[in-house]
Amino acid sequence: MHVMRPFVLVLMALSVAFGARADEQQEQAVKVIKQRLAEAVPGLKILKVSPSPIPGVYEVESNNPQLLYTSADGQYFVAGDIYQVSEGRITNLAERRREETRAELVNSIDESKMIVFKPEVVKTSITIFTDVDCGYCRKLHKEVPRLNELGVQVNYLAYPRAGVGSGSYQKMVSVWCADDQQAAMTEAKLGKTPSSKDCKNPVADQYNLGNQIGISGTPAIVLHDGRLIPGYVPADSLAKGLGLEVK
Repeated sequence: MHVMRPFVLVLMALSVAFGARADEQQEQAVKVIKQRLAEAVPGLKILKVSPSPIPGVYEVESNNPQLLYTSADGQYFVAGDIYQVSEGRITNLAERRREETRAELVNSIDESKMIVFKPEVVKTSITIFTDVDCGYCRKLHKEVPRLNELGVQVNYLAYPRAGVGSGSYQKMVSVWCADDQQAAMTEAKLGKTPSSKDCKNPVADQYNLGNQIGISGTPAIVLHDGRLIPGYVPADSLAKGLGLEVK
């Protein structure tokens, strides 16, 4: 035992040394990757650089919803999804990462910045990026009473498809600034022009967030786990997909 003790201590010291060196190499790689991409792509805001499941390849998250995968020296990168084949299944690792990021960002938004339609008993909730001038958003809004009846809380975020400053954007600002936001949202979804109002509001920020997490159309339904359901879905079908009993 006395002979083994120094040997074990040496192994522990080597392990710590190799671990520290690996951390230094990773920090250096992250620094180089950020620098090279910033120089090569003006306007690209890099949010996170981390090792990917592929040895020697790093995953880059930015203000663009498309993930990048780059070499440790930042000289080579690909834009697109990577897939893992395991136990006879193919998993889209890039989409899994997007879901994690989407969930983190959307779930961190305070309810006070959303327009919320809350049932008496909340069983689950969904977040919908919406545009008051979108036909399928209006159709989905008619399903909100049924969703509430089934115990689904509906949280609305603004996504004026025509962009910041557009007519739809101005309408959504008026809805968010209304004294009764729920009534104003319903009126706007019925095709009525809301009374013009202005205030400090999150509409532009929510639109930019939508672009960041890959929203390209409305309605766009985001679940708690970050999964994205594009387009209109009937209330009963949506509730079943959320694991709720529908009668």
